This record gives sequence, structure tokens and C-alpha cells, in this order.
Amino acid sequence: MLNFNLEKQAFFCDICGRGFSQEARLKQHVRIHTDEYIRTHTGEKPHSCEICGKSFLEKGTLKVHIRSHTGEKPYSCDICGKSYTTKQNLTFHIQSHTGEKQYSCKVCGASFPRMESMQKHVRIHTEEKQYTCEICGKSFLEKGTLKRHMRTHTGEKPYSCDVCGKSYTTKENLTIHIRSHSGEKPHSCDVCGKSYTTEQNLTIHIRSHSGEKPYYCDVCGKSFTTNNNLTIHIRSHSGEKPYSCAVCRMSFAQLTPMKNHIRTHTGEKPHSCEICGKSFSEKGNLKMHMRSHTGEKPYSCVVCGKSYTTKENLTFHIQSHTREKQYSCKVCGASFPQMASMQKHVRIHTEEKQYTCKICGKSFLAKGNLNIHMRTHTGEKPYSCDVCGKSFTSKQNLTGHILSHSGERPYSCDVCGKSYKTDSYLTIHYRSHSGEKPYACDVCGMSFAQLSTMKTHIRTHTKEKPYSCEICGKSFSEKGSLTIHIRSHTGEKPYSCDVCGMSFAELSTMKNHVRTHTGEKPHSCEICGKSFLQGGSLKRHMRTHTGSKIKQKREKQ
Repeated sequence: MLNFNLEKQAFFCDICGRGFSQEARLKQHVRIHTDEYIRTHTGEKPHSCEICGKSFLEKGTLKVHIRSHTGEKPYSCDICGKSYTTKQNLTFHIQSHTGEKQYSCKVCGASFPRMESMQKHVRIHTEEKQYTCEICGKSFLEKGTLKRHMRTHTGEKPYSCDVCGKSYTTKENLTIHIRSHSGEKPHSCDVCGKSYTTEQNLTIHIRSHSGEKPYYCDVCGKSFTTNNNLTIHIRSHSGEKPYSCAVCRMSFAQLTPMKNHIRTHTGEKPHSCEICGKSFSEKGNLKMHMRSHTGEKPYSCVVCGKSYTTKENLTFHIQSHTREKQYSCKVCGASFPQMASMQKHVRIHTEEKQYTCKICGKSFLAKGNLNIHMRTHTGEKPYSCDVCGKSFTSKQNLTGHILSHSGERPYSCDVCGKSYKTDSYLTIHYRSHSGEKPYACDVCGMSFAQLSTMKTHIRTHTKEKPYSCEICGKSFSEKGSLTIHIRSHTGEKPYSCDVCGMSFAELSTMKNHVRTHTGEKPHSCEICGKSFLQGGSLKRHMRTHTGSKIKQKREKQ
């Protein structure tokens, strides 16, 4: 005879009639009949916004959403008066005033504003990471953290924004994103008042005031404000470039540069100017472009007050005041403003040029320089200007070109105040004051301020003319002369006068023409003071003083 030990079912569900032995189990069961339970499984969102039509699971969420339309922020800070749409955001904000972190870790002393944050932290001291990802081997303290990590492999993003539809792997990331719609930044800096959407971003910002850089590189000792910046820096030592372009296999140390690079293949320019409609591949380039409309130059020199659109240009300009070149070559004594520049220079003394071009035989110290050189043969120009579309073989050349649009010349001469786009142009200019001509011709001993000028001069001895016109076969000793000559075939006249609209094939000819409108005569005779439009006219005039003109007439007779 079977003996069944049946529990007495004293508690019954009024909806479906199911019986339970304990009241607690009945209460747990009843929840499956509630609206909230049903909606989470059916996807029903019964609460709709009458303004934009968006639907929500809970009435409270709809109430908060409506404030994004009305602008209502009912929760105000008693200290600074700043207002927020939710009580939770106000609570986070108040902690930025009080700095209250009442929960401390007994192991390492780290403090936290909330008990759950401290409890989570303590586990890194007491527990092993027992949950391991089967795909990449990474381990985690909590099963929930592993679950969120798995979404990076599966691509699952279960949390969607009700405003724009964008999806996220975690609820926390969705919460932060929603603030981009509401404009809320509940975490404020006590020093400068700047606000942030997350507490983590505020913590990083505060380090800009305190100077704290808690993350150190074990290789060179350099310190950083964030662990992420340290990770990226370490790759400069290891050479690791974990992000690869699927099109050309080019590798990158950071994800963002790789994404920007991919756009050079796709031609995508997702960032558009609302004023003129120009599009850009990078958000930073759009930001700089906007300054061409607003005239904003947020970076000012404390020495002379000159302002610039980018921090990089200001840094270059400051060097023109200090002329600081603290890194010197021990072999030849040459000085450089940056360590990297000096290290690159030293290699010309210590290393062979092991990278040779198979086409023309030219050799280079670095493989990267050979790659750039090869583009002169292939015609490849992978770096394009977002403003005018012009392409360049190297990023350095593109950077110099971009300055032609902004009009900025961050390198200033301490002697005469003249400004230049690049440091190399300024260095060459300084020689006009010092009289230095470091490049000498081996044939005649004539000296030059620029290497390129000396190379061009040598061709007057060798009669070499390496640049040939493909149309008529005429050859030239300089590439610039060939470019101007080709315009005689094409009829191209790229330089126009702003006054009368007349066009010219050469820039110098256009400049001389403009002086007919302005009346400027920049070439003056030091003997009699007479001025001329062109240098050639002054040269001919000088013969009237030296007697060269009389001698020439006698020779003809």
C-alpha cells in the first residue's frame, strides 16, 4: 500500500483556484496574474505619451518622460538651486557637494557613497573570480557580470531607449544615455562647476584640478589619470595594435582611430554642419569646423594673448616664445622640442637605412617612411581634407594643409613677428635673420638656407631635368616649374584677383597684379628711395646707380 505524505492545501488562489500549503507561496504565485508580470512577458506598454506617442510599461516612467517635453524639473538642490527630473538624479548631485562617502572598505580604506558599491568592492579582496567566459577566458566575480560580458560576443543589446530606439547591453548604460536627451548632468565639480552625466567622468575630471595621476607605466614611469589611457600608452611599448581594418588589414592601437580609418574606405562622413551642410568623418573635425562659422578661438597664449582654434596650435605657438628645445643629440648637438623628434634624429647617426624602395632604389630608416615614399610611385593619397576634398600621401601633410583653411599660423618669429604654418618653415625663416646657410654645394661651394634649394642648384651643374611634361616632352629641374608649365596646356588659372576677378596660372603673378589695385610697391631702392612693384624692376633700376647700364651699352658698341 502506497503511503502519500500530502501537505494540507489551506491557501487558494482566487483567480485560478490553485491551492498552496503556505501563505507565502500563495503570495508569490499571485504575482503571475498581475499586470506588471504579464507585460514583461507580452511586451505590452499600455501607458502612451499624448505628445509623441511613445509607450511605456509603467505609469511612473511615462510621468518622467513627459517632463522631457514640458521641461519640468521638480527636484531642486537646496545648495546651488540646480533642478532635476528625478529624485535619484538629485541624490547623486547632492553627493557632489557633500563629498559624502560614508561606507569604507576595511581592507584598503577606499570610500563609497552607497553601501552596495562598497559591498561590491570588498569582494575583489575576499573572493575568486569563479565565473569564466568560455569564449575569451575572462573571469568575473558575479554571474550577472559574466552574463553582461557575454553580450559583447553575442551582440545582444536588450535595453532600448524609448526616445531614439538606440540599444545597450546594460541598464546602467541606457540610464546614462537617456540623460543625453534630458540634458541632465547630475554630477557637478565643486571647483569649476562643470557637470557630468556619470560619477566616473566627474572623478576623472577632478584629477585635472588635483593633478592626481594614479595609473603608472611600469616601463617608463609615466602616469595617467585613467586606466584606459594607461592601457593605450602601454601599447606604445609593446607595439600591440589589437584593432585591424577588415579592408586593408592596417592595425591600430585604439578603436576610435580604426573606425575613423574605415571611413577612408567607405567615404562615410556622418558628422554634418547644420550651418553650411559640410560633412566630416570625425566629430572632432566638425567641432573645429564650427569655429570657422562662430569665430571661436578658445585657446589663448598667456604671453601675447593670441588665440587659436585648437590646443595643438597653441602648443606650437608657445614654443615660438620659449624656443625651448630641451632634448639634445649627443652626437651632433642638434636640439629638439620633443623627445620623440630627438630620438628619430639620433637614428641617422646610429642606424642604417635598411628599408629600400624596389622601384627607385631610395633607402629609408623607418618602414613607415618607405610606405609613404611608395605612394609617390603608386599615386595613392589616403588622407583627405574634409573641407575641400584635397588628398595627401601623409597625415603630416594633411595637418599642414588644414591650417590653410583656418588661416592659423601658430609659429611666430621672435625677431620680426612673421608667422608660419609649420615649425620647419619658421626654422628656415630664422636663417634669414641669422644669415645661416648650412647647405653647401660640393661643386662651387655656394651655400643655401634650405636643402631643397641646394638640390635644385646642383642641377645647374649636372644639367639634370628630372621632371618631364607628358604632353610636349619638355623637361624641368623643379617640380613646381613643371606644374606651372602644364597649366599652359590645360589653361588652368587657379589664382584669382579678389578685386577684378582676373585669373592667373602663378601665385606670384597674381600677387604682382593685386598691387596694381592697392598701389603697394614693396621693393625699394636703398640709394634713392624709389619703389617698385616687382623685384626685377628694382634690379634693373639699380644698374642706373652702379653704371652697369653704361657698361652694357659700350660692350654692344
